[in-house]
Amino acid sequence: MVSPCLQGDISHCVETTVPQVQLPEDILHQIHALMPLRDAAQAACVSRGFLRSWRCFPNLIISIDSLGIKENETNNDEIKSDFICRVGHIIQNHSGMGVKRLIIQTYPWSNIHPSYIDSWLRDAITPGIKEIEISMLIYGGIKYNFPGSVLSSSEIRSSIQIFLLAECSFHCAAQIGCMSSLKKLNLHSVHITGEELYGFLSNSCALEQLRITNCNDIICLKIPCLLQKLYILDVLGCSKLEMIDSNAPNLSTFFFSGHPIHISLGDALQLRKISFSRYNSPDALYYASIKLPFIAPNLQTLVLSTSDETVNTPKAFGKFIQLKYLEIVVSTSKFSQDYDLCSLISFLDASPTLQSLTVRIAQPTIRRDSVIKDSSGHSRPQCFQEQCHDNLKNVMITGFCSAKSMMDLTISIIEKTKALECLTLDTTRGHRRFAKIDKCRQMNKEALAEATKALNAIQRYVEGRVPPGVNLKVIEPCSKCVC
Repeated sequence: MVSPCLQGDISHCVETTVPQVQLPEDILHQIHALMPLRDAAQAACVSRGFLRSWRCFPNLIISIDSLGIKENETNNDEIKSDFICRVGHIIQNHSGMGVKRLIIQTYPWSNIHPSYIDSWLRDAITPGIKEIEISMLIYGGIKYNFPGSVLSSSEIRSSIQIFLLAECSFHCAAQIGCMSSLKKLNLHSVHITGEELYGFLSNSCALEQLRITNCNDIICLKIPCLLQKLYILDVLGCSKLEMIDSNAPNLSTFFFSGHPIHISLGDALQLRKISFSRYNSPDALYYASIKLPFIAPNLQTLVLSTSDETVNTPKAFGKFIQLKYLEIVVSTSKFSQDYDLCSLISFLDASPTLQSLTVRIAQPTIRRDSVIKDSSGHSRPQCFQEQCHDNLKNVMITGFCSAKSMMDLTISIIEKTKALECLTLDTTRGHRRFAKIDKCRQMNKEALAEATKALNAIQRYVEGRVPPGVNLKVIEPCSKCVC
C-alpha cells in the first residue's frame, strides 16, 4: 500500500518518531524548497515545520517521474487514475500561495480530461508565480485548449517570467493582456495563428527569448519592434510558415530550420549568430552565400545545414566581414559527382576574418568519385582560393571521405591558409552527446569501407603537404563506431 505522503495526501500526516529540529522558519522553508516534490511531500509527513512549509511549497513539478509512478501498459487506465488522484491531493493540500514554478507533464496519457488540467491550473497559478510549463500529449487523444482565464489577473501576469506550452491550443493568446515580466516564451506543437501570436507578443515587451517549434498553424510570423529586449529567436519545423518578418532591433541569435521561406530581420546590426537549415531545398548554401551577408552584416558565428544532393556554391555577392566561426553540415547520404565540396571555398573567400572552420559530412558513404581508384594520381587541387587567409587557425572535417573534391578542398586550405595551426580530419561520423556522455555515431559496413579509403587518401595526398608547424590530427573509427 502506498503511503499517504507518496500519494500527495498529507492531510492526516502527524509527527511520529522523528525528533524536532528547531530551525528558523525562513531557513526551514529554504531547505524544503530545494527538495524534489516527492521528498518534500514525505518530509511534510514527519515534521510539522515542513508540513507548514508544504502549504506554500514553491516548486510544483508534476509528472510520472516526480510522483514515482512506473509505466505499465497492462494497467494504463489504473495508473492514469492514480496519477490524477495524486495530483489532485497535492494541489488540494497546497494553499496555492508561494508557488513560483509550476510544471505539469501528462505523458504518457493523451486522454486526461481537460477539466482536471483546468482545475489544477486554477488552484496552482496564483500571484507571484514565475514559471509555467504545461506539456500535454495529444496524439490520438483529447485536444487541450489552454484557458486564458487562469491569467486574467494582472498580478499573475506581471510575475510570470517563463511560459512554455506544448501540444495544446492557445487561441486566447491575443486576449491575455500585458505580460510585463515575461522573458522567455516557448511554444511547441501549439495550435496558434500568426495573428494570435502577434497579439500576445505585442503585450510582452520584456521578452528576451522566443522559441517556436512545430507550430503548424502559423503562416506569417511577425515580431513587433516593441520587443526591444528580444535577443534570441528560434523557429523550427513550422510546416506552413511562409514568412518571418522581425523588427526586433537587438536580435543577436537566430535559429531557423524548415522549408524555404522569405526571411526579413530588419536592421539586424546586433545579430551575431545564425544557425540555418532548409529542408529539401536545392539552394540552401546558395541562399546563405548571397543573402546572409546582407541580412546580418555583423555576423560572427554561422552554422549551415543542408541535405542537398548536389552542392555548387557560387561566389558570395557580399562579405562576412566579422565572421569568426563557420560550420557547414551536409546530411545527405546520396552523393554524386555533382557534389562539389570544393565549391565551399567561396565561403572562405567571403570571410576574411574567419578563425575556425568545421565541415561535417553527417552520413559518409562509398564515393564513386574516390581518388583511390583514380590511376591518374592527384597532384593539383581543382579549386583555387582568390586570396590567402591570415586568420584561419583551426579546420575540422568530420566524415572525411576519399572524394576528389574533398581532397581538392583540403589541399587548397593547406596551401592558402598561412596561419593554420590545427587540421583535424575525422573519418568517422563524429560523436553524439547523451546525458553528458559522448558516444560514437554508428557506422555501417559501407561507411567503414569508405573510412579505410579516406585514411589511404590522407596518407597519399595530404600528409606530405602539411607544413611542419601545423598539427595534423587524423581520427579513425574505433570498435564503438561499428553498428
